[in-house]
Order: sequence, then structure tokens, then C-alpha cells
Amino acid sequence: MNAKRDGFAIGGTMVEPDTRKTLELPVASLYSHAPMTLPVQVVCGKYDGPRLFVCAAVHGDEINGVEIIRRLLRLPLLKKLRGTLIAIPIVNVYGFVNRSRYLPDRRDLNRSFPGSVRGSMAARLADLFLNEIVDQSDYGIDLHTGAIHRENLPQIRANLDDEATSRIANAFHVPVLLNSDLRDGSLREIAAERGIPMLLYEAGEALRFDEHAIRAGVKGVTAVMRELKMFPASSRQRRRQEPVVARSTIWVRAERSGILRSTAALGTRVSKGETIGVIADPFGEQEHEVLAGSHGIIIGRTNLPLVNEGEALFHIARFESTRVAADMVDAFQADELPLGPVLEDEPPIV
Repeated sequence: MNAKRDGFAIGGTMVEPDTRKTLELPVASLYSHAPMTLPVQVVCGKYDGPRLFVCAAVHGDEINGVEIIRRLLRLPLLKKLRGTLIAIPIVNVYGFVNRSRYLPDRRDLNRSFPGSVRGSMAARLADLFLNEIVDQSDYGIDLHTGAIHRENLPQIRANLDDEATSRIANAFHVPVLLNSDLRDGSLREIAAERGIPMLLYEAGEALRFDEHAIRAGVKGVTAVMRELKMFPASSRQRRRQEPVVARSTIWVRAERSGILRSTAALGTRVSKGETIGVIADPFGEQEHEVLAGSHGIIIGRTNLPLVNEGEALFHIARFESTRVAADMVDAFQADELPLGPVLEDEPPIV
């Protein structure tokens, strides 16, 4: 039976059922006197259901999620939405405008929760986001990328020991799940304290669009919404392998400075001691092999060949069976582009 519902109130504005509205939540003014706001679009379904927030650019230079949310908001499937979708494509507007990870006070927003209305700029934005978005939601998905010059294989980081979180993590349909610890001051930590199951999606590189990562993100968010019964079940049922959960991860770091030639791509299955790159001086007179520190799958790596001693080069996830994990990654990379959600009137980003 379809239960009619009340509207959804946010920032003092009521969004009525079966409508959508774009809001600008005041944050602060710039020193130029120009106002800075937090842009939010609320899609309020006709019938009752969960409230899900999907946000991106908590780190202002991580822009894949901005495109994921834009495509999500254009899906015709939203006409059948049950419940409420709260979309925040650019949380850290300051960093986004300046192509920076941080806020103008050089603070990391994802280490500033729960925030304070009288604190730093980061603390004030965190407080606003917590009160207006997180506390109004039943579930959350936070979209991220690797840092500048670092690329991540599509992956979900979540508290998989929590049953409700594990359920939506498995539904997201990426090959690798990381049972990731909560970090102090992070959005995931404050959501967990509020009892709100939340996923962190990592894919791609900062300041770069990655079509594969974007399509995987749209597909994953859509799949979670189907799992939560916010969207009707798909008429095309496909047998889906369960993602594999990493037991732990390690970083392989540069043992000396030089110019890196990577020989292992994202998603590559590696064995402990295997050569995955070479660091050399500009003349090639001194060369040093970079060796995998463990059996596993490469889920992150640097794209910048110029490296200093101690810098992180490759991120390796360890599994009970690296063969099974490698098979999952291969299947994911083979089918994601043709099967991921696309907008028929738009060509893919190349």
C-alpha cells in the first residue's frame, strides 16, 4: 500500500511531496562581501520512504562526485522516487572555487565534524552540514577521489561490521570493499555516532573527470536506492558476484628520490616481492626497483613520475584470496562501461 507523506523541511523551507527544489543554505560572506552558500537540491518523492543524502566535494578538488550527482539528478527514474533524496554536489564551495582540498583557513573539512557554530570556518560549515543534512537523513553516501596526482580504483570504505551499512555497501556493486576504521572528525564518524549507515565511495583522481569512475558511481548510488526501495526493482535481473572485502591495506613508499616508471596498473594482482615500478635518476645511471610489499590488488597509485624519498607510490589491498579479488576487478572493469547508467542525450566524457 502506498503511504502518502508530509513534505520535507530544510533550512526553513518546505519541499512538498512529488516536487524538487534547489536551496542555498547561507554559510558566510567572503571578504569581498559576496555571500557564500551551500547548494542543496531536494527531490521529495510522492510516497513515504527513506531519506538519503548524497554529497561530493567535501574535499574541494575531488570533482568526480560532482558529475555523479549531476547525472543522478537527471535520471528519469527519479519520477518514481519513494522517500527523499538530498543532493549536495559541492560541500566545500570555497575549496571547489579555488581548486583546493581545503577551506581558506587551511583546515580539512573531513576532520572538522561535528563542528561548532562559533568555531573556525571549517567548524561552522561542518556544524551547518550536520544539522541541516546529516541529522535529517536515514542513510548517507559521500563521494571522494584520490588526492592530487593519486588515482583510486573504485572502492567502498565503510564500517562493514554494522549490518545496515554492510547491506548497502554490498549493494553498491564495486569489486572491493574496505572495512575501514573511522577517522576522528570525519563525516563518517559523526554519521556513525548518529546511527546513520554511511558509505564513502573512492574512485579516480582529484581535479580530473574519470568516465569509468563516474558511471560506476551513478550505478552504485542507483543500486543502493533500489536496495532501500527508493527506486523500483530493476526489470533486468543479472546474476551478480558478491564484492570481496579487504582484510587490510599497505602503502609501498619510495626508498629513494628519482623518476618513477610504473609497471603495474590499478586493479593489478601482485605478489609480494614482485617489481611494480622502477625509480631512476635522469641519466639512468642508478635504478632502483619498487617491490610489492604484500600479495594483493593495487587499489591506488601515484600518477606523478617525480617522487621524493618516503612518498607513497602504490596502495595494495590484501585479501583472503587474491585470485578471487582479481577476478572481481577484471569482471568489473570489463562490464562497467557498457552497463553503467548513461544519459541517452549525452556522450561519455573522454
